Amino acid sequence: MAEKKLLVPNIGDFKNVEVIEVLVKSGQQIKKNDPLITLESDKSSVEVPATDEGKINKIIVKVGDKVSEGSEILSLDSVSKKEESKKTVEVKENIPEKKIVTETPKEIAPVVKKLSKDGVSSASPKVRKFARELGADIVQIPGSQRAGRVTEDDVKKFVRSQVSVNEGKVEKKVYKDEYPHEAFGEIEKKDLPRVKKLSGPQLVRSWTEIPHVTQHDEIDITEMEIFRKSLRDVFTGEKIAITPLAFITRAVVNALKTYPNFNSSIDTESNKITYKKYFHIGFAVDTPHGLMVPKIRNVETMGIKKISDELRKVSKLCRELKIDKKEFFGGSMTISSLGGIGGNFFTPIINPPEVAILGVGKAFDKISRIDGKFIIRKMLPISLSYDHRIIDGAEAARFCVHLGQSLGEDFAFKLAV
Repeated sequence: MAEKKLLVPNIGDFKNVEVIEVLVKSGQQIKKNDPLITLESDKSSVEVPATDEGKINKIIVKVGDKVSEGSEILSLDSVSKKEESKKTVEVKENIPEKKIVTETPKEIAPVVKKLSKDGVSSASPKVRKFARELGADIVQIPGSQRAGRVTEDDVKKFVRSQVSVNEGKVEKKVYKDEYPHEAFGEIEKKDLPRVKKLSGPQLVRSWTEIPHVTQHDEIDITEMEIFRKSLRDVFTGEKIAITPLAFITRAVVNALKTYPNFNSSIDTESNKITYKKYFHIGFAVDTPHGLMVPKIRNVETMGIKKISDELRKVSKLCRELKIDKKEFFGGSMTISSLGGIGGNFFTPIINPPEVAILGVGKAFDKISRIDGKFIIRKMLPISLSYDHRIIDGAEAARFCVHLGQSLGEDFAFKLAV
């Protein structure tokens, strides 16, 4: 055997390109065109293949190193053609005659990737990056292509397989009770409500497939609350009951107009973003049958009183199970309000294909120091969850500030009450 050095080939005009992955190990047997390392420049990622075959003696580069054309990657024991032909002849001479045995063919299993002895997985740089973003170990992912090569679909299937969903029942594969519940005392089992059976898989997919980020903030709604509670009919003098959610819904529409990324959906297959020109706001309704999220259509055309009436009307239809199935789809963004119950900050789960959801807690009194005086202000806690693939933290912060301005001191002007 002769020792041979494998070098970085011509990679264009690039110099000092960073090594982001080493795909082989010392002592590993490699063949021609087997991927050795992955390089990443400002423009792309590329795998460097082996130009010879043999057993690796020593790996010279490591992750984070900068390499250029001609840089040494590794050294290996390469088998010469003479040695290879000699071995082939020896093997042929030593092969004993075999008797032909007829067996009943067994069921042929589909070809599924088996990892090499060295635990190295075959996948393109794009697929490896995709797996890293999802927090998946590429080595553990079975490949469906030739020679066990892993595709993006294989990564998606692997991630989904970590959580099994069966008719709304979420079962973690990693954890399993060692003892049944009844071993510790009396229990009672009930059927999962139908609404939760339907919504469960959707929630699991949202949480596992969407990179959620949640930002929390407080909005000063003192003037808005004073105005809302003072509303009376001009003819009868009776108090007009308008829920705070009506004001919040209108404020969300204003913010969506300013920040259209929040009123969009992402198509991961075509890598395109769909921007919606309509403003249909979903809101969570707590019913005896489970949580429902119907939509109010064309909110931008409604005043505060009309929005409040629609909220009551649609909530009633949900509780009576008289609402059309279509009304649960086609939303711009969802609001989940706990204001009527209690609590402050939480992490609402995005309702795909939407890319954001606003959680609203119960308003509370807070002592603030303004112009040298301590005064009590009414504060509204909000929790904004968003899809980090489309929306970044700065834009989310601006969205929250916009909501605060729409519901703040100048709310009447901002919301055109």
